[in-house]
Amino acid sequence: MRKIQVQGVHHITLTGADRQTSIDFWEGVLGMPFIFDQPNLDDPDEGHLYFDPGDGRLITVFTNENRLPDRKRTPTDPGCVHHLAFNVSKATFSQAVERLEERGIGHSGPRDRGFMDSIYFKDPMGLLIELACYRFEPPVGCTHADVMIAAHRIRVASGDYNIQEKHLAEAIEDLVQRSQSSLSEDRSAKNPYA
Repeated sequence: MRKIQVQGVHHITLTGADRQTSIDFWEGVLGMPFIFDQPNLDDPDEGHLYFDPGDGRLITVFTNENRLPDRKRTPTDPGCVHHLAFNVSKATFSQAVERLEERGIGHSGPRDRGFMDSIYFKDPMGLLIELACYRFEPPVGCTHADVMIAAHRIRVASGDYNIQEKHLAEAIEDLVQRSQSSLSEDRSAKNPYA
């Protein structure tokens, strides 16, 4: 038996309301360029809109002019999507509350997640959306996942409840030491001011 190895998210498709509501939310609120549309190839009564969330991957939305937005929270039963999280910069995150409130969009307020900050709100169809902002940049040649797994191991070894910034800092230091060469024989911390 062998795995089917995936290499990233190709796209996520959501069921939307009408075409304009979808464009107004995904591009007009979240800034995702509307890159193309075509019919839903499995249902000729629906449109299929494509948006770029910022990494060249795709968020797509099935639309139907007979469907109306419904902001009631989408189901969170087993097997349902709980929320979608999108990466934002620190600069954008710091403006999120103000920009949501100027549109009258209710939100959770900023939430401290230890390794990131989050804010939650619903799209026009009731799907919970998270704006997430990492509190770190991975070292060159490493990914956020590399830092997270190293920070997790440090957290577990320390007996701490959740990943905190101190675990991230130690993980980054460890990854740099393992991935980047140095002419020094002793790379331990020193005090040149002593």
